[in-house]
Amino acid sequence: MTDRLESLVSDCVAPLGMDVEAVELRQGGRRKVLRIALDADGGIGIDQITTATRALNEALDSSDVMGAEPYTLEVTSRGVERPLTLPRHWRRNTGRLVRVTLADDSTLDGRIGDSDDTGVELTTKKDATRIPYDQITTALVQTELNRKDA
Repeated sequence: MTDRLESLVSDCVAPLGMDVEAVELRQGGRRKVLRIALDADGGIGIDQITTATRALNEALDSSDVMGAEPYTLEVTSRGVERPLTLPRHWRRNTGRLVRVTLADDSTLDGRIGDSDDTGVELTTKKDATRIPYDQITTALVQTELNRKDA
Protein backbone atom coordinates (compact mmCIF):
# COMPACT_ATOMS: atom_id res chain seq x y z
CA MET A 1 0.00 0.00 0.00
CA THR A 2 2.81 2.45 0.77
CA ASP A 3 4.31 2.30 -2.75
CA ARG A 4 0.88 2.83 -4.32
CA LEU A 5 0.15 5.69 -1.94
CA GLU A 6 3.49 7.40 -2.54
CA SER A 7 3.10 7.00 -6.29
CA LEU A 8 -0.40 8.49 -6.24
CA VAL A 9 0.77 11.45 -4.14
CA SER A 10 3.78 12.09 -6.35
CA ASP A 11 1.75 11.85 -9.56
CA CYS A 12 -0.77 14.28 -8.08
CA VAL A 13 1.62 17.05 -6.97
CA ALA A 14 4.31 16.81 -9.69
CA PRO A 15 2.17 18.75 -12.22
CA LEU A 16 1.90 21.48 -9.57
CA GLY A 17 5.71 21.82 -9.54
CA MET A 18 6.04 20.22 -6.10
CA ASP A 19 8.22 17.45 -4.72
CA VAL A 20 7.07 14.94 -2.12
CA GLU A 21 9.38 15.03 0.88
CA ALA A 22 7.50 12.62 3.15
CA VAL A 23 4.37 10.50 3.23
CA GLU A 24 3.50 9.29 6.71
CA LEU A 25 0.48 7.15 7.56
CA ARG A 26 -0.20 6.69 11.27
CA GLN A 27 -3.05 5.59 13.46
CA GLY A 28 -4.54 8.59 15.28
CA GLY A 29 -7.26 7.34 17.58
CA ARG A 30 -10.18 5.95 15.61
CA ARG A 31 -8.91 7.14 12.27
CA LYS A 32 -5.68 7.15 10.35
CA VAL A 33 -3.71 10.34 9.79
CA LEU A 34 -2.07 10.78 6.40
CA ARG A 35 0.58 13.50 6.62
CA ILE A 36 2.22 14.66 3.41
CA ALA A 37 5.18 17.07 3.39
CA LEU A 38 5.86 18.96 0.14
CA ASP A 39 8.52 21.29 -1.16
CA ALA A 40 9.18 23.30 -4.31
CA ASP A 41 11.67 25.73 -5.75
CA GLY A 42 10.99 29.05 -4.03
CA GLY A 43 9.32 27.33 -1.09
CA ILE A 44 5.68 26.51 -0.46
CA GLY A 45 3.13 28.96 0.86
CA ILE A 46 -0.42 28.56 2.10
CA ASP A 47 -1.89 29.01 -1.40
CA GLN A 48 0.22 26.14 -2.75
CA ILE A 49 -0.70 23.98 0.27
CA THR A 50 -4.39 24.68 -0.40
CA THR A 51 -4.06 23.80 -4.09
CA ALA A 52 -2.17 20.59 -3.29
CA THR A 53 -4.67 19.61 -0.58
CA ARG A 54 -7.58 19.95 -3.01
CA ALA A 55 -5.81 17.93 -5.68
CA LEU A 56 -4.79 15.24 -3.19
CA ASN A 57 -8.31 15.02 -1.73
CA GLU A 58 -9.74 14.46 -5.19
CA ALA A 59 -7.09 11.88 -6.14
CA LEU A 60 -7.41 9.97 -2.87
CA ASP A 61 -11.22 9.99 -2.97
CA SER A 62 -11.25 8.60 -6.50
CA SER A 63 -8.87 5.75 -5.66
CA ASP A 64 -9.04 2.83 -3.26
CA VAL A 65 -5.49 3.30 -1.97
CA MET A 66 -6.66 4.40 1.52
CA GLY A 67 -9.23 1.65 1.86
CA ALA A 68 -12.62 2.11 3.52
CA GLU A 69 -11.41 3.34 6.92
CA PRO A 70 -11.79 7.05 7.71
CA TYR A 71 -8.63 9.15 7.66
CA THR A 72 -7.49 12.73 8.13
CA LEU A 73 -5.33 14.35 5.46
CA GLU A 74 -2.66 16.81 6.58
CA VAL A 75 -0.60 18.59 3.93
CA THR A 76 2.37 20.67 5.04
CA SER A 77 5.55 22.25 3.79
CA ARG A 78 8.84 20.49 4.29
CA GLY A 79 9.71 22.63 7.31
CA VAL A 80 13.12 23.40 8.77
CA GLU A 81 13.06 20.46 11.18
CA ARG A 82 13.71 17.95 8.40
CA PRO A 83 17.37 17.28 7.60
CA LEU A 84 18.91 18.28 4.29
CA THR A 85 19.48 15.00 2.49
CA LEU A 86 19.23 15.68 -1.25
CA PRO A 87 21.03 18.15 -3.53
CA ARG A 88 17.74 20.01 -4.13
CA HIS A 89 17.42 20.64 -0.37
CA TRP A 90 20.78 22.40 -0.35
CA ARG A 91 19.93 24.41 -3.49
CA ARG A 92 16.59 25.52 -2.06
CA ASN A 93 18.24 26.69 1.17
CA THR A 94 21.09 28.73 -0.31
CA GLY A 95 22.02 31.55 2.06
CA ARG A 96 20.55 29.85 5.14
CA LEU A 97 22.54 28.98 8.24
CA VAL A 98 23.06 25.24 8.66
CA ARG A 99 24.62 22.98 11.30
CA VAL A 100 26.41 20.05 9.70
CA THR A 101 27.69 16.92 11.41
CA LEU A 102 30.49 15.35 9.44
CA ALA A 103 31.51 11.69 9.10
CA ASP A 104 34.27 12.24 11.70
CA ASP A 105 31.59 13.42 14.22
CA SER A 106 32.77 17.04 14.10
CA THR A 107 30.21 19.80 13.62
CA LEU A 108 30.34 22.88 11.49
CA ASP A 109 28.03 25.91 11.35
CA GLY A 110 27.97 27.90 8.15
CA ARG A 111 25.94 29.54 5.42
CA ILE A 112 24.97 27.48 2.44
CA GLY A 113 26.63 28.70 -0.73
CA ASP A 114 26.86 27.12 -4.15
CA SER A 115 25.86 23.48 -4.34
CA ASP A 116 25.62 20.82 -7.01
CA ASP A 117 24.98 17.10 -7.23
CA THR A 118 28.16 16.17 -5.31
CA GLY A 119 28.68 18.77 -2.59
CA VAL A 120 28.10 22.17 -1.06
CA GLU A 121 30.13 25.24 -0.21
CA LEU A 122 29.72 26.40 3.38
CA THR A 123 30.88 29.82 4.53
CA THR A 124 31.87 29.85 8.20
CA LYS A 125 33.13 32.74 10.32
CA LYS A 126 36.67 31.76 9.31
CA ASP A 127 36.45 30.74 5.66
CA ALA A 128 34.54 29.03 2.88
CA THR A 129 34.95 25.32 2.36
CA ARG A 130 33.51 22.78 -0.02
CA ILE A 131 32.12 19.62 1.56
CA PRO A 132 31.15 16.53 -0.42
CA TYR A 133 27.72 15.20 0.55
CA ASP A 134 29.18 11.78 1.34
CA GLN A 135 31.10 13.41 4.23
CA ILE A 136 27.91 14.82 5.79
CA THR A 137 25.98 12.61 8.20
CA THR A 138 23.33 15.17 9.21
CA ALA A 139 22.51 18.74 8.27
CA LEU A 140 19.82 20.92 9.82
CA VAL A 141 18.86 24.47 8.90
CA GLN A 142 19.14 26.74 11.93
CA THR A 143 16.33 29.14 12.78
CA GLU A 144 17.42 32.78 12.72
CA LEU A 145 15.07 35.28 14.34
CA ASN A 146 17.10 38.42 13.74
CA ARG A 147 19.16 37.69 10.67
CA LYS A 148 21.10 40.67 9.43
CA ASP A 149 21.65 40.26 5.68
CA ALA A 150 24.85 41.62 4.23
